[in-house]
Amino acid sequence: MKKTIFDKIWDSHIVKEIADGPSVLYIDRHYIHEVTSPQAFTGLENRGLEVFRPNQTFATCDHNVPTINQHLPISDPTSRHPVEKLAENTKKHGITYFPLGDKRNGVVHIIGPELGLTTCGMTIVCGDSHTSTHGAFGNIAFGVGTSEVEMVLATQSLLQTKPKQMLIKVDGDLGKGVCAKDIILYIISKLGTSAGTGHFLEFAGSTIQSLSMEERMTICNMSIEMGAKGGLIAPDKITYKYLKERVYAPIGEAWEKSVQYWETLKSDVGADYDAVYQFKAEDIEPMITYGTNPGMGMAVTDRIPEDSNDNLSFIKALDYMGFTSGEEILGKKIDYVFLGSCTNGRIEDFRAFASIVKGRRKHPDVTVWLVPGSKQVESQLEKEGIGDILRTTGFEIRQPGCSACLAMNEDKIPSGKYCVSTSNRNFEGRQGPGARTLLAGPLVAAAAAINGVITDPREY
Repeated sequence: MKKTIFDKIWDSHIVKEIADGPSVLYIDRHYIHEVTSPQAFTGLENRGLEVFRPNQTFATCDHNVPTINQHLPISDPTSRHPVEKLAENTKKHGITYFPLGDKRNGVVHIIGPELGLTTCGMTIVCGDSHTSTHGAFGNIAFGVGTSEVEMVLATQSLLQTKPKQMLIKVDGDLGKGVCAKDIILYIISKLGTSAGTGHFLEFAGSTIQSLSMEERMTICNMSIEMGAKGGLIAPDKITYKYLKERVYAPIGEAWEKSVQYWETLKSDVGADYDAVYQFKAEDIEPMITYGTNPGMGMAVTDRIPEDSNDNLSFIKALDYMGFTSGEEILGKKIDYVFLGSCTNGRIEDFRAFASIVKGRRKHPDVTVWLVPGSKQVESQLEKEGIGDILRTTGFEIRQPGCSACLAMNEDKIPSGKYCVSTSNRNFEGRQGPGARTLLAGPLVAAAAAINGVITDPREY
């Protein structure tokens, strides 16, 4: 029987199949953070249970942390308490924890790959929806709820029903100024935010194969914005090169054996999918969203579309954003720019941003938050001289954390203000009550930061 890469990983991780029910799936790697773990640890304690395999769980704090003055105690008690509980719980149960200030600290879905904790052919879960990021390495990676976090802590396994599978192929060469964020925003704009419901996505094609690992992570990160369980990309030489000699990656003979296994993680020719979609890279332009879900996206040079069906949610979204159908989005004044998050907080995103702003000046009317996704990214910025470039052009680099992606910390966009954001969601209030979010890639964000208005980055 011909199998997809998803089939191969799923089948090799089944502990037990329940007749006419879900499967018990073994979990290789469990990531936890301060928001969804305290309740899970309390559940364990109430049941008198220990963490079953603490060496397979890794923790970091990222959601509630401030992005300035991290050397000081967290001032907001609402944010401070869960961070303190994470430190307490991980110490009690012998779980490796990367606290604030640790050189390995950062956003959970950025530090996993950069430390080599995420490899290939794994099952990976975290109490965070964007766990799909790790699928870029050829993994079944998905977010879970707090009760499931508790289940994994207690048993290192999870009850799961096998999802349907969807193949999304992108072929051809990307145009000037088009990045991975544009690819996934384009796909979601064409298929919609519910197209992936009940499915796990596999991204393939010559365009996807040409992407770097950081670009692949951006693609998989946003697969859930199509309603999918997660997304993955088959590993290849680009993957192995990225992973080799990472801190926690296999070494020596273990590395060679791992690569031999990873080489098998490809979908068989002729394997069946429940749905297949194909796109041409040449059709993709720099993208931006105009509404209140990631599917409401368009090329930055387009006009906001009409809705012939008088869809109330569409009308409500435009009203919230202060836009009208048929108008151009180019030239619209913006107030904030946010570069960061588990979608676009990696070193390549900062390189891209710097390539636009170098030699220019930040617009005086725009507040710009540049937030590296990890301490390693923060350090690399300085090693490469990117920090000097950004500061010279008037920008401030903040400290690692989730920051304005979801406003669970001090970084909130004020009500009514427009923010060009490289994060993953633009729901009402996502970046703060009343905030108006326009999702885009780092190049569009950089062009807006220096012009003060929405700009086509191809001008630079």
